[in-house]
Amino acid sequence: MRNNYTYIFFVCVILTLFLLTPSDAIVEKSLKKASFIPQWSPQAQFAGYYVALEKGIYKKYGIDLTIISGGPDRHPTDFLKNKKADFATFWLSTAIQRSSGGIKIINIGQIIQKSALMLVAKKASGIKTYTDINNKKVSIWEGDFAIQPHAFFKKYNLNVKIIPQSYSVNLFLRGGVDAVSAMLYNEYHTIINSGLDPDELTTFFYYDYGLNFPEDGIYTLEDTFQKDPEVSCAFVKASIEGWLYAFSHPQEATDIVLKSMTQAKIPANRMHQKWMLEKMKELILPENSQGNIGVLKQSDYELVAQELKKVGLIKAIPLFKDFHRKCNSHVQK
Repeated sequence: MRNNYTYIFFVCVILTLFLLTPSDAIVEKSLKKASFIPQWSPQAQFAGYYVALEKGIYKKYGIDLTIISGGPDRHPTDFLKNKKADFATFWLSTAIQRSSGGIKIINIGQIIQKSALMLVAKKASGIKTYTDINNKKVSIWEGDFAIQPHAFFKKYNLNVKIIPQSYSVNLFLRGGVDAVSAMLYNEYHTIINSGLDPDELTTFFYYDYGLNFPEDGIYTLEDTFQKDPEVSCAFVKASIEGWLYAFSHPQEATDIVLKSMTQAKIPANRMHQKWMLEKMKELILPENSQGNIGVLKQSDYELVAQELKKVGLIKAIPLFKDFHRKCNSHVQK
């Protein structure tokens, strides 16, 4: 009799364990591993991805994701090319150059729709319209950051003295240059936090002058997409859901970003990250976007590609249909 009770006890234990744990085990086993690298280290510029990871959104879409921290010595295109990452974000201008150069990368989701790159000038320098920039000292960054300014100067026949710009805007703040390059979500905030009121500044957004070069998009290798298009599209859809959640829960999203920054041992400033998240919403969901996220417009692609060809950075423009893959996973706010 005792042996019967012992047998029944063990059967009950086994059934209980089976009923409680298999669903989790099956879910974990069915997840597909993937890795992602943004252009830079953790900050609110990439809030949607960190939020989607923290809130389990990638797992909901069947992905066990690892986020690799980017930075100046960890270029996302190299990580894709060497298959050290499955997905990456970088600028459309960068992607077109790499694609034209033979790296088979494709855009699977254009997150930023409205360029954040701008010129900032002090009204006290006599700069109130773009014509006032003529014969002034203007600092610009190198590489892809220089394409729009040069196109702007050429388009409006502006003769300026170009000064190489570092990561700091101190030269501008000290009066060393008349205008400075800035990203809306980053350096512009630094400038107004230095004590300059927005009313004392003149801002030139390149998208207002017919030079909208959308920045952060989601990219992968063509063969990665071909091997498993469902995972690629699931990554895009989960990332978009992460962004929408971040915009709906800015306080929580900022906390998640700050947590990621702390883990990466990066100095964090809540006010600056909150500003960055607010501005990312303006860039990802501009007023004329009709709520769509993730769509690369062919007109934007052709504009950027044509400018790259004009300045000799590419010899031929890759066909749009070869460069972009539509996942049919784009969502609306």
